[in-house]
Amino acid sequence: MLCRLSLRWLRPLPALRLGALGPQLAPVLTGGMRRSALPVWAASSVSAVAPGGAGGWYEALATSAPVQGAEELLLCAHTATGLPWWGSILLTTVALRGAVTLPLAAYQHYILAKVENLQPEIKNIARHLNQEVAVRANQLGWSKRVARLTYLKILRRLVSELYIRDNCHPFKATVLVWIQIPMWIFMSVALRNFSTGATHSEGFSVQEQLATGGVLWFPDLTALDSTWILPVSVGVINLLIVEMFALQKIGMSRFQTYITYFVRAVSVLMIPIAATVPSSIALYWLCSSFMGLSQNLLLRSPRFRQLCRIPLTKSDSHTPYKDLFAAFYAKFSSRK
Repeated sequence: MLCRLSLRWLRPLPALRLGALGPQLAPVLTGGMRRSALPVWAASSVSAVAPGGAGGWYEALATSAPVQGAEELLLCAHTATGLPWWGSILLTTVALRGAVTLPLAAYQHYILAKVENLQPEIKNIARHLNQEVAVRANQLGWSKRVARLTYLKILRRLVSELYIRDNCHPFKATVLVWIQIPMWIFMSVALRNFSTGATHSEGFSVQEQLATGGVLWFPDLTALDSTWILPVSVGVINLLIVEMFALQKIGMSRFQTYITYFVRAVSVLMIPIAATVPSSIALYWLCSSFMGLSQNLLLRSPRFRQLCRIPLTKSDSHTPYKDLFAAFYAKFSSRK
């Protein structure tokens, strides 16, 4: 009931036009307002923007149904648990990661394991097909280009039939990305709405509640983390996740190597970005990244993989954590 009552306040307040109130009232209003700890650019985007303005796309996103749903979820978690806002953000992140992304990640590993187990059969088909195409090319006088195109066309069809047979098309493994990234964006925008005073709950500004809802070195969740502890922690954890995947892949292709370097660069770039957003968002990013790291470690456990019915593969290890530590040590000790 409390959650439903709070929804009527999920509407941004109209922007005040101080010039229209007269020069006498403007100093009174501005003096009574709480000075925002955010940069001007961070707070200005939640102001009313004329249709077709530069900020129209963000206004559409900030007032969209998914973002309002994220706001409702955060408000319900805060109201139901009675936790301070830092605890509500942490709890909501853990719940979303556990209920949504963990099952999808397990399904992703299930699909990838089946695809990996198909590789010996695919290699065998490719070898025989290459021989047959070579014979046919000699008989019909095909050029190398025609023979190559014919080989690739038939191989793609045969591999696609294998994926259909085992119900493991690799595209299914991307479902996690299509769910996780939008959820991350919607939650971030919802927290930004809260931190900039665009949302009210129970007659009180959520921004005022967040201002005293922090803990430790970030008591004000609407302010930036001047210590940079949260931003740096976000970058470090994301880099650890990237390195875990990089160590797991042996003999990466050139494209995979480029992708790995790109994701590393994005992880480093997240540090200054996280330093320019309210601490509430940086805290959410940190909790989400930490849950992602924990999720990846959990999915390496043979018992958990067996529980999720993920097929065994040749690359599976009975001592995954020991092997991971040894790989980290070998990689970084060799650079000394």
